[in-house]
Order: sequence, then structure tokens, then C-alpha cells
Amino acid sequence: MLTRRHIRVKVMQCIYALIQSKDDSLDKQEKFLKVSIENMYTLYLLLLSMLLEIHELASKHVSHASKKYIADADEYPNKEKFIKNRLLVQLASNQALKDALSKRKLKTWYLNEEYVKLIYKDIVASKDYESYMRSEKDSYENDVELVRNLFKEVIAPNEKIYEFFEDDKLTWVDDIPIVNTFLVKRLKKARPDANESFFLPRLLKDEQDMVFAKDLLTKTLLKNATWEKEIEGKTPNWDKDRIAEIDYILLKMAICELLNFSSIPEKVTINEYLEIAKEYSTPKSSIFINGILDKLVKEYKATGKLQKMGRGLL
Repeated sequence: MLTRRHIRVKVMQCIYALIQSKDDSLDKQEKFLKVSIENMYTLYLLLLSMLLEIHELASKHVSHASKKYIADADEYPNKEKFIKNRLLVQLASNQALKDALSKRKLKTWYLNEEYVKLIYKDIVASKDYESYMRSEKDSYENDVELVRNLFKEVIAPNEKIYEFFEDDKLTWVDDIPIVNTFLVKRLKKARPDANESFFLPRLLKDEQDMVFAKDLLTKTLLKNATWEKEIEGKTPNWDKDRIAEIDYILLKMAICELLNFSSIPEKVTINEYLEIAKEYSTPKSSIFINGILDKLVKEYKATGKLQKMGRGLL
């Protein structure tokens, strides 16, 4: 679920938080990093469980409508089509998913049902929903397409949901786009015969990812003075205060990675931090960072400081 780039972003966030709080406790930052990474899975489960709650609410509405003496004027040919959506039923009957939510005591939407009602109202008013309910097409693929479209067009862009997550956990502001994208891709790959565990992917590829995260954080912080000297030597015309704070953090992390992680090719390291800079810093940051790292790599190769081996960890 999480890529190495996401992990690097998490480490960057931890270092930035440390600087802002002026708290030099390495142990506290390591715990913050671990919790921040684990919370991404909680966010994934909450977004997925939103679909369960919507399905349950829709079922209640259909049940209520069936008891009316007078039918609605604009009734669909099959008013139960949405609640019989195969993908939604598949998720609703997924015991492993229910157990995961119960284990983490995630009753978020039960306690904040106004958000579920808000989303459901927007879904029913959407063109995708209307088109689906009026269409005679009836297949698992069509059901998946609807759920994916509703998530992309209605749930993911909803500002109220975004604000709710932002208020809950600040780190989720950066996590939401990542988790949304992953969930959309996951839904696209759904199959009617998929195991229940398909919707509960591993957060990290393996234990080495967490080791990488912890080592990158620790080695960047413990040798902070060394990395600062490396940067100053390549920016003679720049006052330290003129360098954007995020750029400074990314440069230190990149230098640390170049010199301490021999299995990661230097091109991978440079490209990863340039992409992160494009997303999290100023428009010209990637050019600035690339110039410094390019000088350092040439110097490290000439002096033998850059020792790389293996295929690399992407």
C-alpha cells in the first residue's frame, strides 16, 4: 500500500514537526513516525467503511419506501438495484473487514452519521447514480464501475469529509490523496471471487520498509550537523535562512540516503526527492535541490564516498 516515496514523505513530516515544536526527543519522533504510518491504514479502513454505511443507509431508504402507500413519481425501474450492487454487497458481507473495523474500534461513521447522510444525498443526486439506476445493464463490472465513479466524483472530493479528517488527525491532510488513489485502484481490481483479504492489503510491503523509515529518520537527525556542512559547502552564495525549510530537510534526507543506504541507487534517491520537492515545496525547489545533489554525487564518486551495490530498493 505504501511506497518508499510515501515513507520518505512521512519521515520529512516528522523532521518538520520536530523543528516546529523544538522538541529534540528522537524517541518521541520515532513513535510519531510509527503512529503516522499506521494511521494511514486507519484512514483507508474509514474510507472503505463509508461504502458500507452508504449501502446500509440505502437499504433502509428502500425498505422505508416500500411501505409507502403512494409510490414516488420518479421511481426507477428497479429501485433495489443500488442496494443489490454486487461490489457493495461483497463489501457488506466481508467479515474480515468488519473484524478489522471492530478490532480498531472504528465507529466513526456511527457516531457521525450526518456525514454518511450527506454523502448519500449527493450520490442519489449524481448523474452516475441516475444513469446506473435507469440502465438495463446488469453485471459485476458495471457495479464496480459505479462504485469507483461515485468514490472518485462524490466521496473523495467532498470538502466536508476532508475537513472532518483534517480535524481528526493533521497528518491525514497529506495522506488523503494517497489513500484515495490507492482505494480507487483497489476497487478497479476487485473480482467477484476475490478473497476477503483482498480488501485488507498490507500497509507495508515487508518489515524492511519500516526499518528503512526508522533508519532514515534516525540517521538524518543524529548527523544533522554533518549534513548541514555538506549543504553549506555547495551553497556559498546562499544564507541558510534563505533556503526554504522543506528544501533544507529534503536535502539532508537525500544526502543521508546517498551516503548511508548502499542498496539504493543514487538516481533513485535524487528522483524521489525531486518529486517530493515538486509536491511539497516551492516551484523552483526541485531545480535548486537537483543542482546541489548533482554536485555532491560527482564529488562523492570522485572521493570514493559514494558506495552503491545491489539492484536498489524502490
